[in-house]
Amino acid sequence: MSTNTPDDILEPTRAKPRIGEKAGGPHKRSTTIDQDGNEVHGSRSGGFAGRMNSGPFGASGLDFENISGAIGGISFGALTREQRFARLDALAKLLDVAFVLPGTNIRYGIDGLVGLIPVVGDLLTTAISLWIVREARSLGAPRHVVARMLGNVALDGVVGLVPFVGDAFDVMFRANIRNMRLLRKWMEKQPRQDV
Repeated sequence: MSTNTPDDILEPTRAKPRIGEKAGGPHKRSTTIDQDGNEVHGSRSGGFAGRMNSGPFGASGLDFENISGAIGGISFGALTREQRFARLDALAKLLDVAFVLPGTNIRYGIDGLVGLIPVVGDLLTTAISLWIVREARSLGAPRHVVARMLGNVALDGVVGLVPFVGDAFDVMFRANIRNMRLLRKWMEKQPRQDV
């Protein structure tokens, strides 16, 4: 029968001294396993500040090129053109068609839900839609495609301000999905390249 001291309870990773070793002698360090089951190597000394000066969190701040392993595999580094388009497409689907109204074929997204909050909800979703247009422009979409996308966002934003009627319009019009169709149609005509 072993007895646990308060130190053993608070610090279970500290190895007990072997027979013949002094209590102050060298201790065997246990390995640390991350959430994916991989062994984590690194210094345990220095506490929080020591950990912040190594890895993706350098002394000068965040290193977005190497942080992908630190945040569940999300990459903040350079993305290919197809990856950027896929990210925009996923956001558009989340905004416009992520959910199905039970018992019907009517699809709606976060745009329809957040739009229920008067004025603030519509401004927020319009800002996200404008970000999608901005990203389309950075992908190289020509002015006429961007102008049509802006027209869709403007129509959705203005009609969306009308209580209840605007929310129903958001669900049926789906400006972000329309914009992604415009962008996809333009991108399919372009030669494949990485940005």
